[in-house]
Formats: sequence, C-alpha cells, structure tokens
Amino acid sequence: MLSKFRFLHFSATLSSSSPRKKPSIPQIVSFTAKFGSRMGYATSSGSSSKLLFRQLFEKDSSTYTYLLADASHPDKPALLVDPVDKTVDRDITLVKELGLKLIYAINTHVHADHVTGTGLLKSKVPGVKSIISKASNAKADLFVEHGDKICFGDLFLEVRATPGHTQGCVTYVTGDGPNQPQPRMAFTGDALLIRGCGRTDFQGGSSEQLYNSVHSQIFTMPKDTFLYPAHDYKGFSVSIV
Repeated sequence: MLSKFRFLHFSATLSSSSPRKKPSIPQIVSFTAKFGSRMGYATSSGSSSKLLFRQLFEKDSSTYTYLLADASHPDKPALLVDPVDKTVDRDITLVKELGLKLIYAINTHVHADHVTGTGLLKSKVPGVKSIISKASNAKADLFVEHGDKICFGDLFLEVRATPGHTQGCVTYVTGDGPNQPQPRMAFTGDALLIRGCGRTDFQGGSSEQLYNSVHSQIFTMPKDTFLYPAHDYKGFSVSIV
C-alpha cells in the first residue's frame, strides 16, 4: 500500500552566531478564527493564496488542530492535522462553512495525552481517509514514511520522520516549490513545542533520538519556516526555526 501511496497525487474528487533577524511576513495576515480557536494565520497573496489555513485549539488537552485546504482547486480539498475527539463537531462545522471537501484526517503521533478524533470524523464524514506513520503501529487507512508526500489538490505535505517523543512521530511540512505556500510551515506534533519538546520518559521515548530528529529534520529547514506544535500550555501559538 505504501508504494502505491508514496508518490500518488490524490485528487479532491477521490474519494550563525549573529543575532537572528525576525523575518518579515508581508504575505501573512492574522485573524481570530471562529469556534474557540486561538490566533491563526492565513496567506493572502502570491502562490500562498492557494492555501486556506486555520489553527484551532482544544483547551482541556491543550491540543492544536490544523485545517489546511487548497482554496484555488475546484473541489477545495482539505485535511485536518491532529483532530481531537471532543472538537470533531466544531471541525466539521468549520469545514462546511468554508465550503471545503475534507479528504484526510492525519496524525503526527499516537500518545497517552493525544486523543485523536480521526475515528469520529470517519464515521461522520463519508470518504475521509485516516493517515499516520507506519512506525506508529496504529490503525489507519494509509500509512506514511519519511519522504512521502500527502497531496490535497495542487498542494502537498512532505513527511519527515522525527522520532524520540514516540517511535512513530512525524513532522508534516508544506511543500517546497513555486506553487507551494511560502514561507514553509511545519507541523511538528510533540517532537518540538514552542520553547520546549515532548517528554521522552515513556512509550518508547528517547531523548537522544529526539535531539537528533529536531536538529536534523526541523532545524535544517529555512529560518523563516513557521513551526506549529500539537500542544501548548503557555499561550503560544506559532514560532519559527
């Protein structure tokens, strides 16, 4: 199943030591999303106008869910990153209000504090496929590995293996190309939080492995890449490399 999925474009009808300078972000406009979300960001010009993006928050587990869609595609295909069971109805309502077609529900990892809403989404939205890393040993419709691409319309997410918090952790990164959103965005799960990282003391965690993952797969991305974590407990919503 992996070999068929890896480079297949799924259409929407399927079913330095010197101080760092803060990057200018003229293409980014902030907004307060509905349904109890924290601050989100939406691209407004250039190739980035293809991407519709919302950042949503579930306060009990302090979990972020991310909605991404190709707004320029006729079918407006969308995916949810790290959906939470308690907020499935909120997410479905938002998808409908925005006129999107939800095709994927994807998870960065499986963990005790990470209660996914993927199953509920699949039961309430016909045709939605669940995605998770093969290394997670979890159940899903599609399994991904390092280097795979998840396509939605003309946009895609690149899969980067970032184990350490759990053995199956992955980071999803927006595509690199002329028709992909810029600056790039990385959804780091619990591998990298804002001013912190996920715990490594149980469920197959390894601090050494996590350190290597963050430094080799996340800190090597362009300095203006936006980093979006799966959780936050201090009121932060986004950071940069």
